[in-house]
Amino acid sequence: MTESITVTGIILSAQPIGEYDRRIVLLTKEKGKISAFAKGARRPTAALLGCSQPFVFGRFTLYEGRTSYTLQSAEVENYFANLREDLETVYYGVYFCEFAEAVTREGLPAKEELKVLYRSLGALLKRSIGTELVRAAFELKMLSVCGISPQVFECVKCRGKDDLYWFSAKNGGCICRACAEKLWQEREKERQELQTGRTIPELNQTDDFQPVSGSTLYTMQYILATPIESLYTFTVSEEVLLQLKKVIKEFLSIHIGRKFKSLEMLELLG
Repeated sequence: MTESITVTGIILSAQPIGEYDRRIVLLTKEKGKISAFAKGARRPTAALLGCSQPFVFGRFTLYEGRTSYTLQSAEVENYFANLREDLETVYYGVYFCEFAEAVTREGLPAKEELKVLYRSLGALLKRSIGTELVRAAFELKMLSVCGISPQVFECVKCRGKDDLYWFSAKNGGCICRACAEKLWQEREKERQELQTGRTIPELNQTDDFQPVSGSTLYTMQYILATPIESLYTFTVSEEVLLQLKKVIKEFLSIHIGRKFKSLEMLELLG
């Protein structure tokens, strides 16, 4: 016998299936990321037409079959309609949904992940801080609630909390000066065994380590430690923002390793 369930969530994506149907991906509080078919949702008079599109937040009633879900009805609480009024904001919103779809899991409750996505989409609309800072905060916060964020409170090597002047995406977080120098010396020793006579470059010339200022470190710590409800109330200097974006980009390239179409469109717009 087919059973129905009701979940709270946001539609991350919607793809056409057949002549009139849609396949949607939901991020839900109760069951994490799930896929469902919205039958007939692309018909002009369909009841599911408006509530089976990206950004829609609400309560969704689904038939739970043996191998898939089917969307039966929805009680929409927020369409995030204003996101669609500006092309750049649309692509940021789509990116947030793509990112959430990439890092969340199926079958596991996603209360915090859903909260981060919902609040971050709202922050795009409020424009109290710049969209690039919203993006950086969203990425770090979503990684954190998914359990894959960088370590920025202590050295990933010795667990010391002082002199965290460097960030290594490869090693997963901040590295103190002493450990960074030790790692660099070990690597250079290996290189010199293969290539004698080479001059050892300065530490900040290596691609494995990025310098992080005290302000950038504090910003990352603040993002990870602050409840999502209070997060989008701060600003940073342009220098800190540039360094923050670079650190996050390197971390994502190694630990997520996925290209997002929405980011490609944002780069074209920029």
